[in-house]
Amino acid sequence: MNDWILQFIADGGYWGIAFLMALENVFPPIPSEVIMGMGGIAVAQGKMAVAPLMVFGTIGSTLGNYAWFLLGRWLGYERLRPFVARHGRWLTLDWPAMERLVRFFRKHGQWVVFVMRFSPAMRTMISLPAGLAEMGHARFLVFTFAGAAIWNALLVWAGWHLGQHYEKVAKYTGPASLALMAVLVLAYLWRVLTWKPRQA
Repeated sequence: MNDWILQFIADGGYWGIAFLMALENVFPPIPSEVIMGMGGIAVAQGKMAVAPLMVFGTIGSTLGNYAWFLLGRWLGYERLRPFVARHGRWLTLDWPAMERLVRFFRKHGQWVVFVMRFSPAMRTMISLPAGLAEMGHARFLVFTFAGAAIWNALLVWAGWHLGQHYEKVAKYTGPASLALMAVLVLAYLWRVLTWKPRQA
């Protein structure tokens, strides 16, 4: 996978970076850590410059997230009412809670979107509920772009700093991602076991 990404970046340049970062949000097995990290390696080798790498990478990431956001806006959260009624137990969500969640997203959701850009497990998924809650387009784009820019800067710095030894990043990001996923799964299981719907 890494060799294919490296070749795609070499052939496509900055546009290749933008395309891969957009695709990363649709096809999660292509991780941004590898894409932007290899971009950082290219910077260290003098094959790319930091500014256009950051611009193209962040725009690609924002567009990929915006696609999920637009899908959520098109669906609208009201269409989920039958689904929540039927599967609320496994969602640990009833309709009053759903409406509270939508109100929260409309008021404070931009900060959730921003923070989730640093979470390997949630950075793409969070765009859909933001759209379902009908968050404003401008708010979503600004906070997604800002969070993605910071995350991408960290990845580019890591790639530049480690150079050809970028595989060392996986030594730390891999276990960290697995640990975060394990925590999220355990938290979900605990909530399923302890959740009780509101009485009508």
